[in-house]
Amino acid sequence: MAEDNHTTVTSFVFTGLTDRPDLQLPLFVVFLLIYGMTLLGNLGLILVIRFDPQLHTPMYFLLSNLSFLDVCYSSTVTPNMLLHFLTVVQGVSCGGCITQYSFFAVFATTEMFLLASMAYDRYVAVCNPLLYTVIMTKKVCILLTAGSYLGGIVNSLIHTHGLLRLSFCSSNVINHFFCDLLPLLKLSCSDIHLNNFLVFVFGTSFQTITFTVVIISYFFIIVTVLKIRSAKGRQKTFSTCASHFTAVFTFHGTILFMYFCPRSSSSLSTDKIVSVFYTVVIPMLNPLIYSLRNNDVKCAARKLLKRGVFTC
Repeated sequence: MAEDNHTTVTSFVFTGLTDRPDLQLPLFVVFLLIYGMTLLGNLGLILVIRFDPQLHTPMYFLLSNLSFLDVCYSSTVTPNMLLHFLTVVQGVSCGGCITQYSFFAVFATTEMFLLASMAYDRYVAVCNPLLYTVIMTKKVCILLTAGSYLGGIVNSLIHTHGLLRLSFCSSNVINHFFCDLLPLLKLSCSDIHLNNFLVFVFGTSFQTITFTVVIISYFFIIVTVLKIRSAKGRQKTFSTCASHFTAVFTFHGTILFMYFCPRSSSSLSTDKIVSVFYTVVIPMLNPLIYSLRNNDVKCAARKLLKRGVFTC
């Protein structure tokens, strides 16, 4: 990996969220609680959906996969971040760093496609309710989920291969709390024009495709809902889509800001805050968004806690 007159980098060191020692322990406690809530909320939602037959529908099948992804891509970042709050040397090998990024890219990109699949599911449910069970069959749900994972794997392989061709020399300090793509590119002493091109082409393509599916789906949903004469009917239909709408625009908004806004050296601290939001906070919020506004999930959770003895 080394070039002439350069020192080969065999490991990277993170600057972390802060360099203030007095904040390390409080931040550890805060993010440990967030990570615990993420695991409890998402795994709990998966169990509720799994054990309640009334939730064995396409919408909840996709939602359980979303919870699984939230657990996975939060777990690629948060445990290491927690460890770094308690250790002086915040280092990771080059191979470990690239591995962390590759898994993170798989899960984050898969979630992007899965959110688009969930938008399509809501479109069919609202705009074609009589054909919902005909269109959203088990096979279609599996294909949508498999296609989402395929998109995540393809995106990860492209960027991981791009990183493996780079040389890292001189500085090994990553001004971040995990191995994200853009901070790694800044440390490379190789030509990164191809990598930036790949980020632009595939990042823009995947973001555009998935976000367009969401926008078109919700356009037709809104048009259909506005045709409902009953105010109560409109409110009920909107409420079934509000949770997903909130999750989609929160996720896509942070991704757009992080990877497609102009960067400057003064924005590094802002980048870290945004990264914390979409890697740590959003996986915690998703089960809250989908359960607090969903009577079916709350009812199923109560039945599960009561071992199915009582009904809602």
